[in-house]
Amino acid sequence: MTEAIGLLEIEGLVAAIEGLDAMVKAANVRLVHSEKRLGGRLVTIIIAGSVSAVDAAIAAGEAAADRIGNIYGKEVIANPHAEVIKFFDMES
Repeated sequence: MTEAIGLLEIEGLVAAIEGLDAMVKAANVRLVHSEKRLGGRLVTIIIAGSVSAVDAAIAAGEAAADRIGNIYGKEVIANPHAEVIKFFDMES
């Protein structure tokens, strides 16, 4: 079971890639899902790892992406329910 998941919603594909790069370099997390809407103008990145790693990664990703795009939302969910895990097609 995943200890935590983090979500970061960003305006712009390039900003999202910059944010993801910062997240995976900042902490031991993995990308589990991404959604691109409006032709890549709105991107949601979902990462997983330990609570502290996800928290640090989201903070780093937000700082990096915010320099070139807008952040629309962020969330860290510690110990997500199994139904939430199913939503992202992650193994429980």
